[in-house]
Amino acid sequence: MIRLTEIKLPLDHPEGAVKEAILKKLGIQAADLTDFVVFRRGFDARKTSAIHLIYTLDVTVKNEAQVLKRLNGDRHVNPSPDTTYKFVARAPENLESRPVVIGTGPCGLFAGFLLAEMGFRPIILDRGKIVRERTKDTFALWRKRVLNPESNVQFGEGGAGTFSDGKLHSQIKDPAYRGRKVLTEFVKAGAPEEILYVSKPHIGTFRLVSMVENMRATMEKLGAEVRFQSKVDDLDIEVRADGSRQIQGVVLASGERIATDQVVLAVGHSARDTFQMVYDRGVYVEAKPFSIGVRIEHPQAMIDRKRFGKYAGHPLLGAADYKLVHHCANGRAVYSFCMCPGGQVVAATSEEGRVVTNGMSQYSRAERNANSGIVVGITPEQDYPGHPLAGIAFQRVWESRAFVAGGSTYEAPGQRVGDFLAGKPSTEFGDVQPSYKPGVHLTDLSACLPDYVVAAIREALPAFERQIKGYAMEDAIMTGVETRTSAPIRIKRGDDFQSINTRGLYPAGEGAGYAGGILSAAVDGIRVAEALALDVVGGGIRKPAPEGSGAGSDVSPEIY
Repeated sequence: MIRLTEIKLPLDHPEGAVKEAILKKLGIQAADLTDFVVFRRGFDARKTSAIHLIYTLDVTVKNEAQVLKRLNGDRHVNPSPDTTYKFVARAPENLESRPVVIGTGPCGLFAGFLLAEMGFRPIILDRGKIVRERTKDTFALWRKRVLNPESNVQFGEGGAGTFSDGKLHSQIKDPAYRGRKVLTEFVKAGAPEEILYVSKPHIGTFRLVSMVENMRATMEKLGAEVRFQSKVDDLDIEVRADGSRQIQGVVLASGERIATDQVVLAVGHSARDTFQMVYDRGVYVEAKPFSIGVRIEHPQAMIDRKRFGKYAGHPLLGAADYKLVHHCANGRAVYSFCMCPGGQVVAATSEEGRVVTNGMSQYSRAERNANSGIVVGITPEQDYPGHPLAGIAFQRVWESRAFVAGGSTYEAPGQRVGDFLAGKPSTEFGDVQPSYKPGVHLTDLSACLPDYVVAAIREALPAFERQIKGYAMEDAIMTGVETRTSAPIRIKRGDDFQSINTRGLYPAGEGAGYAGGILSAAVDGIRVAEALALDVVGGGIRKPAPEGSGAGSDVSPEIY
């Protein structure tokens, strides 16, 4: 096949225009075109007066070699790469130790899935409940203000990504097409096929629920053992005479010990008690930067008009998103985070007496409001120095203050943007009604954010107004606090993906500080599973590719 890139057509191009563009680009007759498929479809909305679709196409033609030779030098015409995922190894028949995967978020899910596909029969443990029961517990907080610390937005089957927008785009480098593997398995599990080709795919919460159930069923058929309400309370680590350390097993809260030589630690960014346990067991942990701020809500229709102009509401464009960043005079960076078009702000705490906000949306993205985190980057050296786990204590301080500011009922503290900029508490809502459940208590958000975060956001909002007119509208509503943007720690690993001081322990995903978002976490799970498999078989077919550029978020806000 031949891959054509950057085929640009009007948004409302007629049926048949793609085929005509192929014929023109390749300089061939219709009879010479055998078939084509859309590999990627995005759009260019930099000029709202004329939005264009941008296609990447895989094309089958007669006399392919001749066509490629004739167009040699055109960087938009090349042989189609093989995007099929290649397994690195197969489990030996005499496998002595079944690997244990801790966590069933995107990272743990795909680590376990891949290990099962390679024949390693992993044991997969999660402290929370199966996704249907977990959903009931999550709704109990949202509707009845009842928190289950072991079954909530953060903990349980599917991980934090289950209650999110279901975004599946990233800027990680992926020469082995692991990301394609993730998307393909999601489609097999029930995701819409369009996630394979749209430039910024998403799934939404309700579809994710059934998908993770289907993937669990597939893993179990492949020999995996998946156990819920199985919290890991301890790691059994042997310290040898030469000072080296080796995983020997895990100990559950029930007291059960599971012997194993390999543990994938994929616990997510909110498993604070697990981080403490890992640190107490001598595993190398270091503090890392994260961000803190608020959720902001605007009318989605307003964002659509500002981003798409006359094309707002077009079915191929969907609900508009954005990406914003501002570098402040105080040296802080303020940026939009996890923007959820047509979604809602949700209660995301996992600890009693604390309030945490996050955003989610359904596949339709049809709710009234757009919401996004507006967060400020912070660093351990400047803001929480002195201890590898100091970032956790920092998060807890502001989450506890948010709980009190919200009335100590799990309502979130909220404030209208106009009042926030004026430095006065809000007393009534305007045209924008907050979506956060169990409710929003109007107050002054400066009581539950560091002063430098408040100052930075106050400087950034007028700057964002210059990029999206109406962004700093008086009635836009802000709720606090957003603290779980990423893990405040990194469990450092070496080139072999194992802890730098504990063999057999594979820190993975967001909780270990190596991913950010569903896709990058899932890809990291695959990479770790590959490394584990190769270590067991002693080399395998190929080595995992070097680590890429890390977890990215969105591309330009105007080119999707």
